[in-house]
Amino acid sequence: MTIRPPKSFLEFPVTPSPLPPLVTPEANPMWQALARHADRLRDTPLADLRRSPDRDALLCHQAAGLMLDATRQRLDAEALAALVQLAEAAALPAWIEALTTGAEVNLTEGRAALHTALRRPAEASALLLDGRDVMPEILAVREQMRTLVERVHSGAFTGWTGRAITDVVNIGIGGSDLGPVMAVEALHDYRQPGLGVHFVSNVDGVQARDLQAQLDPETTLFILCSKSFTTQETRVNAEALRAWLHARGGDEAVRRQFVAVSTNQAAMDAFGIAPEARFTLWDWVGGRYSLWSAVGLSLAMAIGWENFAALLEGGGEMDRHFTSAPLARNLPVLMALLGVWNQNFLGCESHVVLPYDQRLHRLPAYLQQLDMESNGKRVTRDGQPVAWATGAVLWGEPGSNAQHSFYQLLHQGTRAAHVEFIAPAEGSGPAEQHLLALANMLAQAEALAGGYGTEAVREELTSKGLSGSDLDKLLFHKVHPGSRPSSLVLFRRLDPTTLGRLIALHEHRVFTQSVLWGINAFDQWGVELGKKLAAGTARWLSGQEAPPPEAAAAVGYLKSVRSAGVPSE
Repeated sequence: MTIRPPKSFLEFPVTPSPLPPLVTPEANPMWQALARHADRLRDTPLADLRRSPDRDALLCHQAAGLMLDATRQRLDAEALAALVQLAEAAALPAWIEALTTGAEVNLTEGRAALHTALRRPAEASALLLDGRDVMPEILAVREQMRTLVERVHSGAFTGWTGRAITDVVNIGIGGSDLGPVMAVEALHDYRQPGLGVHFVSNVDGVQARDLQAQLDPETTLFILCSKSFTTQETRVNAEALRAWLHARGGDEAVRRQFVAVSTNQAAMDAFGIAPEARFTLWDWVGGRYSLWSAVGLSLAMAIGWENFAALLEGGGEMDRHFTSAPLARNLPVLMALLGVWNQNFLGCESHVVLPYDQRLHRLPAYLQQLDMESNGKRVTRDGQPVAWATGAVLWGEPGSNAQHSFYQLLHQGTRAAHVEFIAPAEGSGPAEQHLLALANMLAQAEALAGGYGTEAVREELTSKGLSGSDLDKLLFHKVHPGSRPSSLVLFRRLDPTTLGRLIALHEHRVFTQSVLWGINAFDQWGVELGKKLAAGTARWLSGQEAPPPEAAAAVGYLKSVRSAGVPSE
């Protein structure tokens, strides 16, 4: 099959490309070839592989302001070439075109996944979906967002008593919370002075209650983010905060100080959202891909419109790289191939994300949803059970705090992990201290790769005066096996443009892995079952229904402790 390169989606009117054929690992001839490469390389020390003179040219690449250094991966030129051939055999270029032109890649819900359209520049060509250009609507919502943000920042937008807004509260969960929270934290240095931006997501009510004690009801703007307007956690929190505001300012306060991002017009009518305070969200935007839409309104409030526009531009730069770069030099593709190589062929059970800048402390949590909600699937796109691992377990924390937490497992534990270090050359903190952070990151990457062998430990212990049984007793406790894979993702500084590039990089990595595994990255039925059952379990706890025998013990305990009103022993 001849695979043509993807079309530019900026130069001329774009219509959805046909979906390519499904090629699962079982049907991909390169899968078995890669298994042989893994057998060949599994016991080769990384130190030996790193001596290759062409290693940097092979595994270090820069694009869209980011650098990927994969030289510490258990790969050589032959294995990398086989990985690229795996992507070609899976028709990845055609899948990239299908994604970015609006094909129905989310087949179980009958939808496109067209989040890339949200960061297309205003001068881009038409993008036709179901025969209609979606760009005018996208640009109209962008302008609506810009207008509200600038009015709030200037003081022209006021609450029901005529006072300027001092605080903004985003009410949402999942993609309507994790993305904005992560980005607001990451871009703290770009925050607008004098405006507090807060987030409420958890259904337990703690966040909402705590905020009520700090907020002024006359100067707080609420942004309700819920595509369906039926998500339980968002609805409960929104109703609680609406009641708090209504008790002080009535219907007029709600009308003036609540805006909503949703597709459910009837629910917004019932809630009291003014027509001019409604922001459109399209069904072809998945929640975890929605930061670029009006779901990012709280972020735009926090950092200002120009900075939010820079975030969009950064995401767009990565889109253009993803759709045009050769697979062997395509950053999202290479990162996806590394993930598949480590998980499916080398037995790495998890993907650890370690940002060495405190501003990115919420990035691992954001990527958890992006990755595990997308690719935590057990059947292929055509509904057949998978016989291979999908969806890596993703976790992480910022360095260097994490060094004093779980790095022991990374260096000497029995659980293999694929490590991704992320860092800016110029940090968000003082230059001298960031230099120490970078030194720690590089040291950890070198230690994971090179280890600390038996002879090196013996020499150290001997130099300290140990010998005989005393030395032997300690020797193997201090050995680090090394040859543990890691990659570095580096950039100049953490700014809105760079954050946009970084988020889009991972979005495209996740999509690429879904193609290689033959699964649908854009539905999330596993999220729905527990939410569906929660209404029934709530009736058990309230005494409206008796729980089934198998749940009686836990329900009985919870009810008895709650009714007693005293702490349990």
